[in-house]
Amino acid sequence: MTREVEGRRRRPRVMTVLATVAALVLAGLTAGMIGTASAAPTASDRGGPGRAEGTPCSAAARACVDLANSTAWLIRDGKIEAGPVPASFGKKGQRTPAGVFQVQWKNKDHRSAEFNNAPMPFAVFFAPGGIAFHEGNTETESAGCVRLSRANAERWFNSLQVGDRVEVTNIPQ
Repeated sequence: MTREVEGRRRRPRVMTVLATVAALVLAGLTAGMIGTASAAPTASDRGGPGRAEGTPCSAAARACVDLANSTAWLIRDGKIEAGPVPASFGKKGQRTPAGVFQVQWKNKDHRSAEFNNAPMPFAVFFAPGGIAFHEGNTETESAGCVRLSRANAERWFNSLQVGDRVEVTNIPQ
């Protein structure tokens, strides 16, 4: 829809604003700025140059999750800060996604709106669908989150910051 102003055709301001917002969103997606996952590290990546020694993840990761071995690590400057620690993951039909993610947000006293107000202490959200590290029983499967012991969940919460890289692998060691 256009209109004429002083002999020129002009788009209404709202259309210009919408076009600008769409362009910014597209630019953010292309630059990887909006929480999208990339491919999970592969077996040929593990232990090679740029890897955090003793983990299946790159030195660039701040948190590493090994789905195949039910373990997790914190990494700082390419070196293990904590781990491996026991962790549990998503059950069949609600698997924890493998890939490379970024911490999106944190909530120390989070409760799940999706699962009957279930407590998710020390929640660190990193993947689409509300996937987070949080305190929980490491002996049972989750609905997709990475469950850690209370002490480990608190450590992950205090150590990880929004924007930190999280790598989730499913590579048998």
